[in-house]
Amino acid sequence: MPVKALEPAQLCQLCDPNQFDFKTTEDLEHLTDFIGQPRAIEALEFGVGIRQKGYNIFAFGPEGIGKENLVRKTFEAAAAGERVPSDWCYVENFEQPRKPRALELPAGKGNEFKRDMEQFVEDLQNVLPITFESEEYRSRMQEVQEALSEQQEAALGELRAQAEQKGLAVLRTPAGLAIAPVRDGEVLSPEEFQSMPPEQREKLEKGINDLQEELQKMLINVPGWQRELREQVTDLNREMADIAVGGLIRQLVEKYAEFEHIVEHLEAVQLDVVRHIREIIDEGDPSQFPDLPSFRGPLAALAVGGARSTLRRYQVNLLADHGSSESAPVVYEDNPTFQNLLGRVEHTAQMGALITDFNLIKPGALHRANGGYLILDARKLLQEPFAWEGLKRALRSEQLRIETPGQVLSFISTITLDPEPIPLKVKVALLGEPLLYYLLMEHDPESRELFRVASDFDDQMDRDSESQMLYARLIGTLAAAHSLRPLDAGGVARVIEYSSRMVSDGKKLSMQMNHVAGLMREADYWSGKSGREVVTVEDVSKAIDAQIYRSDRIRERIQEQIHRETVLIDTEGIQVGQVNGLSVHQFGEFAFGRPSRITARVRMGKGEVLDIEREVELGGPIHSKGVLILSSFLGSRYSAERQLSLNASLVFEQSYGGIEGDSASSAELYALLSSIADVPVKQSLAVTGSVNQYGRIQAIGGVNEKIEGFFDISQSRGLDGTHGVLIPDSNVQHLMLRGDVVQAVEDGKFHVYPIETIDQGIELLTGMSAGEPDAEGNYPENTINGKIQARLGKFAEEAESGKPRHDEDSEGEQAEEKSNEEQEEQNEGGSES
Repeated sequence: MPVKALEPAQLCQLCDPNQFDFKTTEDLEHLTDFIGQPRAIEALEFGVGIRQKGYNIFAFGPEGIGKENLVRKTFEAAAAGERVPSDWCYVENFEQPRKPRALELPAGKGNEFKRDMEQFVEDLQNVLPITFESEEYRSRMQEVQEALSEQQEAALGELRAQAEQKGLAVLRTPAGLAIAPVRDGEVLSPEEFQSMPPEQREKLEKGINDLQEELQKMLINVPGWQRELREQVTDLNREMADIAVGGLIRQLVEKYAEFEHIVEHLEAVQLDVVRHIREIIDEGDPSQFPDLPSFRGPLAALAVGGARSTLRRYQVNLLADHGSSESAPVVYEDNPTFQNLLGRVEHTAQMGALITDFNLIKPGALHRANGGYLILDARKLLQEPFAWEGLKRALRSEQLRIETPGQVLSFISTITLDPEPIPLKVKVALLGEPLLYYLLMEHDPESRELFRVASDFDDQMDRDSESQMLYARLIGTLAAAHSLRPLDAGGVARVIEYSSRMVSDGKKLSMQMNHVAGLMREADYWSGKSGREVVTVEDVSKAIDAQIYRSDRIRERIQEQIHRETVLIDTEGIQVGQVNGLSVHQFGEFAFGRPSRITARVRMGKGEVLDIEREVELGGPIHSKGVLILSSFLGSRYSAERQLSLNASLVFEQSYGGIEGDSASSAELYALLSSIADVPVKQSLAVTGSVNQYGRIQAIGGVNEKIEGFFDISQSRGLDGTHGVLIPDSNVQHLMLRGDVVQAVEDGKFHVYPIETIDQGIELLTGMSAGEPDAEGNYPENTINGKIQARLGKFAEEAESGKPRHDEDSEGEQAEEKSNEEQEEQNEGGSES
């Protein structure tokens, strides 16, 4: 039965604007729910609802489909009904300064505690000077110092009494204490001393020596007295500091009495202030405390930030502050580096060294999202060194441990901090492409354990009258969200048609809203250029045409090469073993079709079909598979009872790049059948479609681009009503052809034929009946199949009988075989002699 060409209405599933009851999209109610993603939505709701370890979410689908928006809205809806998580802060660990303590407080209390400790530090700086300038302190300090002075004076007085008995005196000199002889209260000069009788002089010298020994003994006790003084001063300072700090600390202890760990920290602060009062005072103005020995301890010398840095020990580093939050946090981290995720410890350069303290601990996204939800881009995460492993480690251990990559790999030896880990409770959603998800699930076992919920986003939805109305509301929602002009019914209908063309299916609509929104922005631009307040069908069509024009330079060059016959493509006449195949080229987001000449040559042989593309490694595995199917089809249909004695070669002429896919396998089979039967093929027709071993034509991709590619070439040379394309019948539902193609079909100048079998196609291409086999499997003589059967039967008979054949190419092959045989005989004769 002859194949009937498709009607114009079958070539493009148009959207009738009259079905819409609105004037512009401003009249439509905006969508609040997501459409077209029931599977993904159900998975997200399940992932949010289940509170077990490892049930994090991996949302995957094509780019621009709205994954982030849907995941964020789902998380925000769930977070709204959850309690605000706790605040977390780090404080000094006075026993182990390298291991700061993590403190948990109810939401809002963390910032309050931070302010209270800042006020405590400020009050401390005010209270201490007052305390150490008070009359009580000065009088008690004076008592301590006077006690030492009295002790020193008592020892010195005893030494002076001994000296007086021996006619000597103890004198204070710039060099210290000295002992000298006296007479009548006057110190003798050296000359007077030397003029004294020897006996008297010797007696005085002996007295001086004895007193020197006593003085030496007294001086040995002086450091002990000074040490005792310092101890008494230290005890006094601590006592006074304890009095000064105690009042401040008591107020805080009363305020935070319900938080045991806070009270414990405040008590430790009080002890530390008392213990380090000297460093605290030294970092102030030493002139305020002239009675205290001035020195800068090691902590003060290495303190971060210069003056008064010892007081930093009493501050609070608030990492997670939820005081202003009304629900659980939802965080999206756009730059998921290791440190942006897990936090970091910063350092500052001080005196040539890198110094840090707990105040320089900075939070990561996991700290901000703790107790709530975190959204990450999977590709960005995997591109950052150590970030993926760090995230898995945190989720697996349910703890937030702050480390630097250098620490993890032992690359650095700088002294840094090891903060106390914080308990982690967070729901993580990764956003990525399907391939990324499947690769992780296949090659990373931990991914399967930690991301058990797969939210699979579809890139298309069914198209019917109801879904078209929903899509119109979606278009209106997008227009309002992006502050675009409203679209009228005709503009909406054209966008819907464009959406179906994006997925190459008249019964589907695209869910890749980034492309739809992009078209709407460009249509809004053209509407503005035309001075319209509403986007019309003309504006949308102009935007589509402008998009194509900006991207089709390469297509124009290829078509130009065909017009100038640099690339040989026939669109009229007939040829044996030559068929116009169709292929698709993709450059970025722009795809277009082009015809390619496929030729076939046959001769007697061993049943091999030579794929020249495969032999030179230009053909991909799927293309090679299609060619092998051709061999199976020929053998099973025409040589089921005898050997297929055929050698054939197939090639894409003027092909200089790789070829992949099986969509040209039917065209290759038509070329083979034409060559075997020696029946010419109409060059005004082009072919696409794959074929199976039974001769059934199967669906292919890019059917719209392929038809339009051959149409453009044929139209430029002049359509005469004979031009057309053979496509698989199963691809009719995918047709969304351009308006000019549909118009040419309506005018009878171009045709699209739906083909189900090879026999239907070969009849259209040759104009000759394919023929049906009789009971014995023989085909009528004057049919394509009959001619093929006869030709192959002749090849088989000649192969079986060994008779020479006189087909094309046979004479040259026979001469070559004879020459080879003669050469072998000569070689054998030479060896025998």
